[in-house]
Amino acid sequence: MERMTFMSKEQDTLDNTLLTNLQITVALYDILRYIGLPELFGNESDTLLYFMGRKLSRKFSFETMEDIYDIVEKLGWGKLELIKEKKKELIFQLMADSVAQRLQSPLNTDFRLEAGFLAEAVQTVVGKECECTEEIHRKIHQVQFNILYMN
Repeated sequence: MERMTFMSKEQDTLDNTLLTNLQITVALYDILRYIGLPELFGNESDTLLYFMGRKLSRKFSFETMEDIYDIVEKLGWGKLELIKEKKKELIFQLMADSVAQRLQSPLNTDFRLEAGFLAEAVQTVVGKECECTEEIHRKIHQVQFNILYMN
């Protein structure tokens, strides 16, 4: 059987259709992310997840914010929505049943991977250096991402 390739030979990027063809097992993903990584890397796992997200984002091609929304949803992270735009900041919210389930789980959940991914994706689209922080609102099962323009 011939193996399908999803990486562009010229650009080292992933074909966006890859996400449609993958089956994602949430339990395994969560165990690796919230148990395996912290056990291996300790306090550094938050930083590693952030930069993993940035690096992962570089594997996709983004031209518009809609591209970002589409990929975030296909990754199974939820529905991303821009709720406020300021001169040096964009504020997004992420909502989904999967977000609510993660926030209600007994695991020490975080959204550093998503924050790094979003920082890099927005940086690609707007052409400005960006960093991202997240605020977790457990009572309303929502995560807010604050993208700050650095220049």
